[in-house]
Parts: sequence; structure tokens; C-alpha cells
Amino acid sequence: MLHGTTSSLEHFDGVAERLEASFDVIRPDLPGFGGTGPRRDGDYRIGTYAATMAGFMRELGIETYAVVGNSLGGNVAWNMALDFPSRVSALVLVNATGYPEKELPTGMRLARNPLLRPLMRRFMPRHMVQRGLRQAVGPGSTIVDDTMVSRVHGLWNRPGNRSAFVDFVNTDQVDRSREIPQISVPTLVLRSAHVDGQGFAGDIPDSQEEIHPSGGHLLPEEQPGWVADAVSRFLMAQSDGRRP
Repeated sequence: MLHGTTSSLEHFDGVAERLEASFDVIRPDLPGFGGTGPRRDGDYRIGTYAATMAGFMRELGIETYAVVGNSLGGNVAWNMALDFPSRVSALVLVNATGYPEKELPTGMRLARNPLLRPLMRRFMPRHMVQRGLRQAVGPGSTIVDDTMVSRVHGLWNRPGNRSAFVDFVNTDQVDRSREIPQISVPTLVLRSAHVDGQGFAGDIPDSQEEIHPSGGHLLPEEQPGWVADAVSRFLMAQSDGRRP
């Protein structure tokens, strides 16, 4: 399970808790975020993330696996499906990114501003973290509380994480969206109805899609039961050799 930008493996706590009785669940902190810290080589290209995660699984001795990714994690996941199709047995994209026309969140737009970049490397105020989280959830969500804000603010302020975020946002990413129709592994697309940049179900052959009517971008934290149930049905169907 791969989390999104400025998040951590804790993003999937509720989903993992529900799935661990039936599946082996592995949740890393992506390089540059969470407790992993910045990459020494400063390489934040999506293709590098995909290769790093494939190498991570190889080090664990796991040859084939399903990949579930939210936001940036979804982008990394579908790149893994393109680059390592013999190893990715199934793909679940949860409000994934990767289409160039997707609107950037406020924090990313600020990080691309040459006047603000030095400030973001040195300081990330709590109120900005809170505002960003509230913008990322659905309008009726109540999950953004003091505990969540403190956790995410603490991750922002781990050594090197702020600079890693700025470096990631200012990395020129290769647009591979035209390759999305080449994804051949079984795919489930989970998305919130009002989240943009979601053309995966139409572009990935034979993919399945489930839409949450009111969720926001952080669907695994907002609706962990809904996400876990959908993932479980999909993966169980794959193991049975049938479509749900």
C-alpha cells in the first residue's frame, strides 16, 4: 500500500486493519515522506519511485504482489504496473494522479513559486497543514482533528522532509499518461465523485470502477471500510480466477 504526497504509511491504518485478517499487508513510507526521509540522490522522478518500490519488494523476497496506491502512491503503482508487469499481479488506484491536466493542490503551487520555495524549505506552519488537509477531504468529513493535524505537521518537520517535498514538486516528471491504456494487469479504480484527473477507468482495458459519492482525495482515511471492502472483493475475485 502506497500513500500520497506529504503523508505516511499511517494513511492506510484503517484499511490495513480490516484487510490483515485475509492478506499480508505491507506499507512503506515513500522516500521523501514519513519516517523514511529524503533520498540521498535527490531523485524524485515517478519512474525512480516505481523502481525503488519494486526493488524493496525484491529485497523482501516477494516476487508477485498487488499494489494499492492513493494519490502519488497511485501514480507510482500504475507506473510499476507498466514497468514490472510480471511482478504486479493486481492494481488498485485510489484517487490516483498521473494525468497532466489535474489541478495542483495549493501547497504544490506554492512550492513551485521561486520566491516561496526557500521559505517552505525552512518552515511549515501548523495552520497551513490544517488548511491543506481540510481541502483534501470531502465537505462532510470530520477526520481532520487536532490529532491528525499534529501527526501530519510532525511529519512535515522531520529532518529533510520539507526540502524533499519542494524538490519533488519541482522535479520535471515524464508524462506517461498516453501509456496508461497499455496497463495489462487486473485493475480496480476507486475514486471520489468530485475528484478530478480520474480517467483511469476509461483508459485501462477491462478495469473496474467504484465511485464514492461524497469522499474527498484522502479516501482511505475518510472511508476505510468502503475502501477495504472494495479492495477485498476485488483481490478475492482475482485469487479465485473470476471477476467480482
